This record gives sequence, structure tokens and C-alpha cells, in this order.
Amino acid sequence: MANVSSHSSVFDIKKIAKILPHRYPFLLVDRIIKLDLEENLIIGIKNVTSNEQFFQGHFPEAPIMPGVLILEALAQTGGILVHQKSQTAKIALLLSVKYAKFRKPVVPGDVLTLEAIGLHFSSKGGKIQAKAHVDGQLAVEAEIGFALVEKEQL
Repeated sequence: MANVSSHSSVFDIKKIAKILPHRYPFLLVDRIIKLDLEENLIIGIKNVTSNEQFFQGHFPEAPIMPGVLILEALAQTGGILVHQKSQTAKIALLLSVKYAKFRKPVVPGDVLTLEAIGLHFSSKGGKIQAKAHVDGQLAVEAEIGFALVEKEQL
């Protein structure tokens, strides 16, 4: 996991909402604590609370954050990186998820550290290697691909 103590850039939820089209309850990144466009690296945070709607129906007796939502949080973080690297008004849409592995359950009270490293960028999209950690332990990892599209195409 990358060192999160040195922050080259910070995006609060307002800045994230200007980049991502998602809104509650599907905006799954609370803040960006590091963005390094030279290193192709972004690190975001998702605070997992017991108030999340999905905990009402996803194993309510032993709540676990759905893996697909952790992948979505990683994709949203990576989408911000792809967007910032492209320097365009286009939106990064999820194109592919490969090699996803779920290593550790995520439960209420956890803080997900969402890390994405750019593997490839072009005018049409990009690809990242993404990892989600809880307390320094790897929870989820995947390779995620994106397509850049005009907002009007949605």
C-alpha cells in the first residue's frame, strides 16, 4: 500500500461530485487523500458505517459490505484518476473488471483505503490496478478498465 501521509492533492466530496456523476447512495468515495498524476496514483477513502442501506439486507445478522460495492468504490476512485489524466469533460465509464479477488470481509466501522495505479491511459479510456485495504490489510484487488464517453451519450 502506498504511503498516505504525504498528500499532493485533496478532493473533498464536493470536488468528487463535480467529477463523478454518482450521487447518494451510489457515490462510494468520501474523499481523495492523494493524487499524483506523474506516478499515475490515486488514493481515496470510504468510511463504512452501519447506516449504509445495503447492510439492511446483506447479511443483516452479520453485516458485510457487498464485494461488488467495494469494486464500485475502487472503480469510482480509478475513474477520477482516468478523468484527471485525460484532462477532458468526458466521464469514465466502467468497461471491465478482471482478476478480482476478495481477501477480507469489510464490516461497519471499517475505513476502506482505495488505491489505484494507472496501467494505461488513452483518449478513449484507461486501465488501473486497484486495491482496497482495511487497517493495512488487503481486502479486495482487481484490474479495472474504463471507457471515456461524452455526458450527452448517456
